[in-house]
Amino acid sequence: MSIRSILRRIKKSRGFSRLRETTRLKRIAPLVCDPGNLGRLAAEELHEMFTNRQLADEWLDVEKTLDESGGPQPASGVKAGGVKAGGVKAGGVKAGGVNSGDQRAIYCLVRALRPRSILEIGTHVGSSTLGMALAAKRLAAAPEPVETTITTVDVHDVNHPVTGAWVKLGAEHSPAEMIDRIGASRFVSFRRRDSLEFLRDETDAGRFDFIFLDGDHSAPAVYQEIPAALRRLNRPGFILLHDYFPTLRPLWSDGIVLYGPRLAVQKLQREGAAIRVLPLGELPWRTKLDCNVTSLALVGS
Repeated sequence: MSIRSILRRIKKSRGFSRLRETTRLKRIAPLVCDPGNLGRLAAEELHEMFTNRQLADEWLDVEKTLDESGGPQPASGVKAGGVKAGGVKAGGVKAGGVNSGDQRAIYCLVRALRPRSILEIGTHVGSSTLGMALAAKRLAAAPEPVETTITTVDVHDVNHPVTGAWVKLGAEHSPAEMIDRIGASRFVSFRRRDSLEFLRDETDAGRFDFIFLDGDHSAPAVYQEIPAALRRLNRPGFILLHDYFPTLRPLWSDGIVLYGPRLAVQKLQREGAAIRVLPLGELPWRTKLDCNVTSLALVGS
């Protein structure tokens, strides 16, 4: 084996990835992190949300709408219709975006928390955006209606007809077209901006009740995004993290670990930030690779 091949293998190793993230994080000076706007949820309350009978019945209808939306199928371990994790759906459409179990969890959170304003960092192909938009439609039609706005931000032009991720994944429609097809355009606005630039610009879209951080998963980015997101949060509000590996070990059989979000939280907590991260753990339904585990985690006080 050549030296070049050995170096490539080292760089791909989990140990090297963790060391690189830790080293980059150490170069950033401590930030002020004010958790005063965070709400509080107990694990028991989350369990009630995810086992709610009404939301389970709703999801059957939501799932049909998602399947007919014309977008990339959410990555999933096992899903009706023959989609496998990271695989290809019958008809040649690749799986992309959050997995179907995470999509359902996000839908339930939005329905139960009833936020009036949502910020999503990291639109990508719009899988999570679509789920939140369908939750917003339900909230608007509820007996005690809530009009929810969703601002979704990505550094790329996610709706571009040539360079958008949806094109590369072989989807029929862009995120904006999918939102329009489900009749939810009034709830969703798209922004093309750097995440930190957007979060630090309080003149753009105001404040939010619920913020989903799913953009750049590097430790330096998440470390800076969380304090900036807290300043944009209404009280009591919540921040949801994706790809949060609480023990810095794999959650699934694929062996993959993204270190950034957990390392960022650890640094903030060491520096005195009174934030509490509640991993959603095992859900009552499948997520990916034939198991129920999710990498979603809720940030509260």
